[in-house]
Amino acid sequence: MADRVLVIGSGGREHALAWKLAQSPHVKHVFVAPGNAGTAENGKISNSAVLVSNHTIVTQFCKDHNIGLVLVGQEALLEAGIVDDLRAAGVRCFGPSAKAAQLASNTSFAKAFLDRHGIPTARWKAFTNPQEACSTDFPARVVRARGPAARKEVTIAASKEEACRAVQEIMQDRMFGEMVVIEELLQGEELSCLCFTDGVTVASMPLAQAHKRLLDGDQGPNTGGMGAYCPVPQV
Repeated sequence: MADRVLVIGSGGREHALAWKLAQSPHVKHVFVAPGNAGTAENGKISNSAVLVSNHTIVTQFCKDHNIGLVLVGQEALLEAGIVDDLRAAGVRCFGPSAKAAQLASNTSFAKAFLDRHGIPTARWKAFTNPQEACSTDFPARVVRARGPAARKEVTIAASKEEACRAVQEIMQDRMFGEMVVIEELLQGEELSCLCFTDGVTVASMPLAQAHKRLLDGDQGPNTGGMGAYCPVPQV
């Protein structure tokens, strides 16, 4: 393990990574860029103001501060190829390449990948035309769109009319981009199984379940996550 580690991101995911890394006796210090209030001057952890959107500046920061390992949690930066650029400059970096990051950032890419490799997934179609998007015959629909800075919008529509309203906002008003993916809504328990891998070995984390709907009883609009718990009793 490297003496000095840089974690890139500002959310709870990066906070958890920094917190756990700091517990290792092999790690002397963890920088988090840009970090948050929880990672500011917390023992072996401190925030850094390095401009993470500029990969050249990040590379120089790593060399100036003898960073032995970089972990990237921020999806927009992964999609922008920060891992590729850091590795090309000789900086050890843990995270997917820009091409692999599309599995999280690009729904149509991910769904096509699943179909191509025979991995079960809900029926889906991608649209660039709002009129065609409103013609899908799935009984219940999930409307997924992607906008600036990898912001993702997910609308769970109980009717065709509700789905069409979401498509109107996304495509005609250009709130979140020019393409939508409409999926068949699968009902049931939703669990997250996240793993760490170096390309050879896979280490699974405990199963977790997130609360994404705004209100109790799976009601209200979808959110980025209202909370989560682990372990789960269902599995």
